[in-house]
Amino acid sequence: MKNRLRTLRAERGWTQANLAEHLEVSRQAVNAIETEKHDPSLPLAFRIARLFDLSIEDIFDPDR
Repeated sequence: MKNRLRTLRAERGWTQANLAEHLEVSRQAVNAIETEKHDPSLPLAFRIARLFDLSIEDIFDPDR
């Protein structure tokens, strides 16, 4: 699934490790989501959306 996670993270000047810490997941999990090798679970997608104050749809696009 296409997503804007890398862009949103970079806009805040965060490393993958910083984002992983905020989300309480591993850096490898963040990398897998950013590179579209793994889709986040629904609870994780909600945490990501809350962290960036966006809707899930604003971050993830299942149609692309």
